[in-house]
Amino acid sequence: MKNLIILFLSLSFFSAFSQKDQKASDILDQVSAKTKAYKSIKADFSYRMENAKAKINEEKQGSLLLSGDKYKMQASGQTVICDGKTIWTFMPESNEVQVNSLDNKDEALTPSKLLSNYNTNFKSKILNEKNADPSNVKIELVPNVIKNYNRAVLTVEKVKLQVRSFVIYDKSGNIFTYTITRFQTDLPVNPSDFTFDAKKFPGVEVIDMR
Repeated sequence: MKNLIILFLSLSFFSAFSQKDQKASDILDQVSAKTKAYKSIKADFSYRMENAKAKINEEKQGSLLLSGDKYKMQASGQTVICDGKTIWTFMPESNEVQVNSLDNKDEALTPSKLLSNYNTNFKSKILNEKNADPSNVKIELVPNVIKNYNRAVLTVEKVKLQVRSFVIYDKSGNIFTYTITRFQTDLPVNPSDFTFDAKKFPGVEVIDMR
């Protein structure tokens, strides 16, 4: 799961993107405002990892529950939980959970950053593609500050102002594609949804990396 959230950056990529596309910026501002207005978001998604050189093409399913800076993401047989301060990464196969402080994860491309803080954290540019679906718009995002990930391409539904899919690229040639298959908002959530209770997992090994 760590590879789904922390991606690596190429320094040379940034020289060509010094200007912000105002139209893209305006769309993202609207999407951001609408997303932040939701008390909670629950999304099911398909996840594909591709690497042509390594001949990798894997597709899996996942889910995300998001409320402000808190989230719970399940994919690739792992669960990542964040209460806004602490991040737990639980791996059922080994019955192991890694615990990290969010302060040490400031380079992570977290769901809340990707779904709301576009214009704060990224330079944006609309991609004009032939035969593109007119109901959607594709926007390329490049981080303002060089950290761990390369770039992302978001597909936004124009009428609903919702993210339908996003693609993330890393310097190793990996392409991560997330397609949202179900999007629900303002569902009831509890604080316990965003914490990991080791007592519920007998024998779990807790690796505290804080």
